[in-house]
Amino acid sequence: MKTFMDRDFLLSSNTARRLYHEAAAEEPVFDYHCHLNPREIAEDRRFPDLAYMWLGENRYGDHYKWRMLRANGVSERLITGDAEPWDKFLAWAETMPALIGNPLYHWTHLELQRYFGIHQVLNGKSARSIWEAANKKLRDDPELSALGILKKFNVYAVGTTDDPADSLEWHTKIRQDGKTAVRVLPSFRPDRSLNIESPGFAAYIGTLARTSGRSITTLRDLLAALEDRIAFFDTLGCRASDHGLDYIPFRTTVEGQKAGTEGRESGEGAWERELEDTFTGALEGKIPGPGQVESWKTFMLTRLAAAYHDRGWAMQIHVAALRNVSSRAFGELGADTGYDAVHDLPAAFALSRLLDYLESAGKLPKTILYSLNPKDFYSLATIMGSFQGAPPGNTAIPGRMQLGSAWWFLDHRDGMEAQMRLLGNTGLLSRFVGMLTDSRSFLSYPRHEYFRRILCNLLGTWVEEGEAPADFGLLSGMIRDISFRNAQRYFEMV
Repeated sequence: MKTFMDRDFLLSSNTARRLYHEAAAEEPVFDYHCHLNPREIAEDRRFPDLAYMWLGENRYGDHYKWRMLRANGVSERLITGDAEPWDKFLAWAETMPALIGNPLYHWTHLELQRYFGIHQVLNGKSARSIWEAANKKLRDDPELSALGILKKFNVYAVGTTDDPADSLEWHTKIRQDGKTAVRVLPSFRPDRSLNIESPGFAAYIGTLARTSGRSITTLRDLLAALEDRIAFFDTLGCRASDHGLDYIPFRTTVEGQKAGTEGRESGEGAWERELEDTFTGALEGKIPGPGQVESWKTFMLTRLAAAYHDRGWAMQIHVAALRNVSSRAFGELGADTGYDAVHDLPAAFALSRLLDYLESAGKLPKTILYSLNPKDFYSLATIMGSFQGAPPGNTAIPGRMQLGSAWWFLDHRDGMEAQMRLLGNTGLLSRFVGMLTDSRSFLSYPRHEYFRRILCNLLGTWVEEGEAPADFGLLSGMIRDISFRNAQRYFEMV
């Protein structure tokens, strides 16, 4: 029987252990997609207690944990309510024994070990001693401030998630102050400009106008404002966009669909004129119909993708999240509080048309495709394989099109292994850009370790079973690439 979560946790063979300890463990972290608050980095925040770091406050926190607390029958007051921090922490500690089999059980104990040197199993009985020891370190240990944590975990760069209407004042301050060698990069998340059907769209356009310093009354105004913001993000080191889509849109006007290469400009002109009416109506509070919405999203996505291509950015597309499924909870707590699920809308055909449209126009950027539903993985992986080559006039890029890391409900051992096996079966696992936290918490960096252990165990098993050569030089290079170096090259941060 192995010791619980010891030095060789998840590493089931000598090959796996060597690959992890001699190759993966020492590589820096490139957390290219996360939701860390740049203000906390700029101010080098010290965190008040372990309840804040694990569970958050004011309905901003880890909704993974919130879901599990609800499933264990814990009162909402102890989750997102006004209970004392100790009481919230105790509720989480008492939930821990019920979590065996859930990745949160592993993540929680990895965080206790790596941040606080605590190797006790967390439960109701150990809660008080762990609470006191961890909080003392949070108060006293210089390695546990925001900047200290980034340094402690050898974080090379983080990509935060930022709206085009954000002033990026904290990113600017981080760059000007130069307090950390960690690159803190904004990522361009323009979802609200695509979601023309959503309440508050017109008000959002007003906010974007104020931030950009442009009057936005026409579609051309909007495109110019977004281009200005893209240019500004670029000056602060932005290397990627991010789109959270319910589904992949692809619908153009009849003229746009029929236009060949020579007629594309006139076809798209008609398309733009049609959407001008849609945009004007939305600014007046009119709700566009489903066809208008899909046409709008297609148009905006293609225009933005072209801008990303021209600046060498990567475009990240996340699909298949079914959000706010409980209207009761949404009314009481709002969005992003743990009431989302996996969607099952089709993705393949529209994705293939969207990528083809961009490639035909010579404007297909580097792209990372994520789905919350594993049914989409074979479709995404095989479609993207058809767009890996470099069009005329473009530089060939290894792994130009990426199947993104197992995401959200899938970022557990089974999900990660399935995604990597599938990528290996359909493409080049060796070119994979690896793990990201997708997290709001500075305590999430052991998730990179968790991923690397799973990766090393997978390759180690292939070696032990004679499916891969016992060539440490070859495999350790592959491990180092997937852990860090592929992302460093992909996002042009070398």
